[in-house]
Amino acid sequence: MSRRLFFALCTSLFCSLLPAAEPPLVLGVAPHTSARVILEMYQPLRRHLETSLGKPVEIQTATDFNEFARRALNQDYDLLITTGHQARMLQTDAAYLPLLTYQAEFRALVLVDRKSGIRDVQDLHASVILGLSPTSLVTLWGERWLRLQKINDVSMRYISAADSISRLVLAGEATAAFTSLANFQKLPPDVRGNLRVLAQSDPMLGRVYMLNKRQAGQLNAIASALLHFAESSDGQTYFSQNKLEGYRRLRPHELEAMEPYAAT
Repeated sequence: MSRRLFFALCTSLFCSLLPAAEPPLVLGVAPHTSARVILEMYQPLRRHLETSLGKPVEIQTATDFNEFARRALNQDYDLLITTGHQARMLQTDAAYLPLLTYQAEFRALVLVDRKSGIRDVQDLHASVILGLSPTSLVTLWGERWLRLQKINDVSMRYISAADSISRLVLAGEATAAFTSLANFQKLPPDVRGNLRVLAQSDPMLGRVYMLNKRQAGQLNAIASALLHFAESSDGQTYFSQNKLEGYRRLRPHELEAMEPYAAT
């Protein structure tokens, strides 16, 4: 046997004895803002989960809510964070398991430029209004709100990044925009101060943590890791910066109440 073949066989044998690299836990985050912001925002959680679970964690998002739902239905995510209506759909259609939501109230807002002449909903006739994806919860609520107010002649435009919507309104490229209370609160003070809330929704179920059924055996470990993250200094900073207050368990029938939006 040649020396080269001997070393090749030894290397192959050695590699076969090594444990296989553990696949990462894939954390999917619905595109409630730009991919850049999402990757930055969830780094503390990613690091904490890696330490707690003893495995790599990879953050993924999607170009829009439709694509995110498609990937989730395709079982691409092990753990995901998405809006209440999409969480309900994934519970019923793909057997994802609900874990936690945030303590802070989730509301949808209608924002206008404070200096504009928009004073009530009737001023929105024949205007341009911005939303996120057509299937995002704030957009679905906003479009339903317009229909109830009998405002049927607006032009809807959809923007992928929530942090861009308010600036487009202030730049005069749209009359109003639908966004979430949390995203509004995160705007820089000078931007937020130039906007006015024209209308807001009642509290709704906001972002929900859902676990893929194939990870059911890790449910307690992952739920415990999330709760410990909430108690950590990194977790407290995360909740404070994003106006989320902390985690809480879902209330009875809270997901079922999202059915009208999930069916849209």
